[in-house]
Amino acid sequence: MSSPTGPANGLPVRMPRPRQTGRHRRPEPAVAPEGAPALVLAVPGAPSAASRGLAEEIISIGRSELPGLDARIGFLEGEDGSEFPSLSGTLNAVARERAERAEFARAAGHEVPAPTGPDAVVVPLLAGPDADLLRRFRQALMDSSAAAELADVLGPHPLLAEGLHVRLSEAGLARADRARLFTVTTAADGIIVATTGGEEAVQAAAVTGMLLAARLAVPVKAAALDQEGSVAAVAEQLRLEGSTQLALAPHLIGPEAAEGLLDTARKEADCATAEVLGAYPALGKLAVAQYSAALGLPQGAAAH
Repeated sequence: MSSPTGPANGLPVRMPRPRQTGRHRRPEPAVAPEGAPALVLAVPGAPSAASRGLAEEIISIGRSELPGLDARIGFLEGEDGSEFPSLSGTLNAVARERAERAEFARAAGHEVPAPTGPDAVVVPLLAGPDADLLRRFRQALMDSSAAAELADVLGPHPLLAEGLHVRLSEAGLARADRARLFTVTTAADGIIVATTGGEEAVQAAAVTGMLLAARLAVPVKAAALDQEGSVAAVAEQLRLEGSTQLALAPHLIGPEAAEGLLDTARKEADCATAEVLGAYPALGKLAVAQYSAALGLPQGAAAH
């Protein structure tokens, strides 16, 4: 039998840690409001096991950032009834399930308030704006039966610059930490931040590139992967300005880029290439931040 001070057998009891008070107490973690719209991560490009795994990892991080979040995945080029559901199909399922929950509550005699927000917020899995892909995302929303809102893309953002830095350091092309006094003999002295999606996407990549330049203290310029000659021209400009060892940093998550684009760019620039951002953990935070911003929810850790 236990007592207020411990169990009868003398084993210690794990007591709840007292809540810290004052200026330095930790903020309570944000939780998704009851009945909040679903977050639907919109995945561009041809569906594959790799893109699904990437999206699932980002969604998992998003759920840890905002407990209680209803998060789904929809593929722009998906097919309903398959393992890669279309974006409009996922939205239809969200709307249908929301209506079914309301009907079940009414049947149980509960008062169900009229919905005040969308069924879902669609977060594009894009590091920067891509006019063509965003147009297709909007069309998918219009083709669905759901009341859905399209959130902003994930960048530009300091966390993307952090991700590019990490990918460069993983490839041995940059110091992992400027405070460390070891030499990386393969470190680049000029970075090309390459993206797809047109001029607006290049401008967004340039903003992230400026943040990356501040981290690495080397010149960084943006280029368009899907514009012939753009990467080669930027590489030549960096070399004319004194850079001798260039590196290509893809301002891409991965699924949005056509196969072979990066390899072509690497050959044009004649330089080493880092990996795409992929499932970099900060992307889950940014997805939740864009979801929260679209709904006007308080911004927690994901916003910073």
